[in-house]
Amino acid sequence: MKITVIGTGYVGLVTGTCFAEVGMDVTCVDIDQKKIDNLKNGILPIYEPGLDEMVQRNALKHRLHFSTSLQESIKDAEVAFIAVGTPPDEDGSADLKYVLAVAAGIGQYMQKPIVVVTKSTVPVTTAEKVRKALQTELEKRGSDLQFYVASNPEFLKEGAAIEDFMKPDRIVVGTDSHEAEEIMRRLYKPFLMNGHPIIFMDIPSAEMTKYAANAMLATKISFMNDVANLCEIMGADVNMVRKGIGSDGRIGPKFIYPGVGYGGSCFPKDVKALIKTAKEKKYDMRILNAVEEVNEAQKEVLFNKVKDHFKNNLKGKKFALWGLSFKPKTDDMREAPSLVIIEKLVKAGASVVAYDPIAKHETQRIIGDTIGYSDDMYDALNDAEALLIITEWPEFRSPDFEEVTKRLKSKLIFDGRNIFDHKEMKSLGYNYYCIGVKTN
Repeated sequence: MKITVIGTGYVGLVTGTCFAEVGMDVTCVDIDQKKIDNLKNGILPIYEPGLDEMVQRNALKHRLHFSTSLQESIKDAEVAFIAVGTPPDEDGSADLKYVLAVAAGIGQYMQKPIVVVTKSTVPVTTAEKVRKALQTELEKRGSDLQFYVASNPEFLKEGAAIEDFMKPDRIVVGTDSHEAEEIMRRLYKPFLMNGHPIIFMDIPSAEMTKYAANAMLATKISFMNDVANLCEIMGADVNMVRKGIGSDGRIGPKFIYPGVGYGGSCFPKDVKALIKTAKEKKYDMRILNAVEEVNEAQKEVLFNKVKDHFKNNLKGKKFALWGLSFKPKTDDMREAPSLVIIEKLVKAGASVVAYDPIAKHETQRIIGDTIGYSDDMYDALNDAEALLIITEWPEFRSPDFEEVTKRLKSKLIFDGRNIFDHKEMKSLGYNYYCIGVKTN
């Protein structure tokens, strides 16, 4: 089966590569010539564990191709995935101009019947706008070529995207035609061999499923952060509370770890978009408004602990940060809590030296030399007043505390991810602050 994937960002590149891995003939299209040239040379625009090897392997086997020409890439395709960005507008709604521009381009250049699939995260009713854009272009050509529209939202976790695609919890497909359903079923057949479910539904329900899923996960995170803050006030230990409620099968242990707030490309944008969609229909998403409010406040919690410890005097003080990306195993800095914490420290007159295994260059692209960067986690600690842990990279979990003590000015750690045991830290003589536990 010949597939065209338009957009070579996170979703598009993972989608195209994984389809190629199971034998499909895939062309990934992007208007960015430099990005396409880099991909042809095995240089990826994103970091995702295992993806670079998979891209190179399938390119060498001539199953995965890269192009800037939609016209050439779409003419033989049976399925076209739209996987371009949907950045938030100033009012929080998803900007669909790139999605609709691609739909119009497909209408201009398609030469045979095709299924056009929205893979980007898009609001309910987007498929109808895509259908209209396609039909408008075909009418301009005087063409009666048949096309079908489908919604196939992605549920990929950054850092585990290949596993998620190859062994999905579920595959959700929204269609309104038998023909599109059969083609999508055939397309996903290689991923269903081990019993992974494919769920067909109407298109608006599929579009809503993506937003509802991300909003639910964001809600769990903000709920737990709210509970953590109350635990600290009341003298309870949020780590014990988390274990207590996570063992309840109705709640489960995932996404209830307290921290410095969620970030990334999905949760912040999708929560805002769902709130905006509801507002357009004069419905107030009261829980999601609170979820967003809690998350924004949570990004400041660790900074406030630092500020309180130093009695509001941070001027001239140096701090070490471990972790910059919004989560481990990615270089994604979109909505990363580290950016808020860095901004507040610098504004208060402090200097910052940060270490992250992957996200250094992406952070430099965003904030430049506002802070210093270290290529070694221990070197970042040299002469710092304290260590702030922002991202829970595995290499931070069992550090050499003798080395940490030797490098820091004092035994002071602010742990925004609760990766250490506060009782053990106290026994080691550290002044240790974390989330949801009253340690001082």
